[in-house]
Amino acid sequence: MPGTIDIEALCQAKGLRITEQRRIIARVLSEAQDHPDVEELHRRASAVDRGISIATVYRTVRLFEEAGILERHDFRDGRSRYEPTPEEHHDHLIDVETGKVIEFHDEELERIQTEIAQRLGYKLVDHRLELYGTSLKGRT
Repeated sequence: MPGTIDIEALCQAKGLRITEQRRIIARVLSEAQDHPDVEELHRRASAVDRGISIATVYRTVRLFEEAGILERHDFRDGRSRYEPTPEEHHDHLIDVETGKVIEFHDEELERIQTEIAQRLGYKLVDHRLELYGTSLKGRT
């Protein structure tokens, strides 16, 4: 889940050259408790080093994604958002009013998806599940 993966260590393990600006971006991503887009990553990284350009953030995010360190999500809000490639599978529930992303794992859903694939004559090898909703809190 967010904030639990050391992206800088993953870069080193994959042999990526780690500049000081990439180190800062990696640290910002590792500490993120959300799924930031590039603009938000730039805002956070430039708070640490004002010399980090938005172009550097875009290039770094693309490099990390190509190396399998980051996963890109398009949660229907027109922005690509990022999270460290998870060590364990999880799905997402997106609040369409606030944009908040909630990560969850449900064994029953996993079982049902596998059963559906088998019923259709397939072995499930991967999937992504994104649920979109509005909060029931405060509604009558």
